[in-house]
Amino acid sequence: MEQSLTILLFTVLLLLITTTPGTLSQPSPAAAPAPAGPTNVTKILEKAGQFTVFIRLLKSTGVANQLYGQLNNSDNGITIFAPSDSSFSGLKAGTLNSLNDEQQVELIQFHVIPSYVSSTNFQTISNPLRTQAGDSAEGHFPLNVTTSGNTVNITTGVTNTTVSGNVYSDGQLAVYQVDKVLLPQQVFDPRPPAPAPAPSATKSKKKKDDSDSSGDDSPADASFASRNVGSVCQAVSFCIISVMFAWFYL
Repeated sequence: MEQSLTILLFTVLLLLITTTPGTLSQPSPAAAPAPAGPTNVTKILEKAGQFTVFIRLLKSTGVANQLYGQLNNSDNGITIFAPSDSSFSGLKAGTLNSLNDEQQVELIQFHVIPSYVSSTNFQTISNPLRTQAGDSAEGHFPLNVTTSGNTVNITTGVTNTTVSGNVYSDGQLAVYQVDKVLLPQQVFDPRPPAPAPAPSATKSKKKKDDSDSSGDDSPADASFASRNVGSVCQAVSFCIISVMFAWFYL
């Protein structure tokens, strides 16, 4: 009996010691989340899948490196319209191979807008949008976006398509899937150069006046020459007559 009581007291004492304030084992603090890595467009597209051709072109043209620098070395936003692999399959055979290096760069840059556009901004956006391909004027690289309900329509003057999905958005980068490759006018439908301007009316009138003046002077010049010839003939005749009279009297 005494032995059992001793064991019980020892157990209670042990419990009191292990639960004394300051001796309780504290849970280790949660690990801080790892800082987000640099934004990488190609990795985002690889994770999403079905953008193999677009990724390859981003890398081969150097646009991927350009976007990486813009997103991680500045606060500028970027919006990308990413054509799926099936979109490229819809192009005519040999379309990509027919483009030179500069045109391939322009084609890929035409899918990039140098600002962040959220899905709600499409309803109030100003057209034409300027892409990283350059001049948005008609005949160059115009890109127009309109909405109809929840549908976002895109037209380039060569291609008409729609946004079919939101791939990624973080407030700086937005990536949208499109159903067709966006073909710019300057590459796929170049316009003929503007004709040279017609000569001004003032120049034409001046030339006409000069021509008229030249025509008016011609008769006067002929008349003057005729009078000079007549005077010479009269002088010669007078000299001959004088010589004959002088010879007769001699």
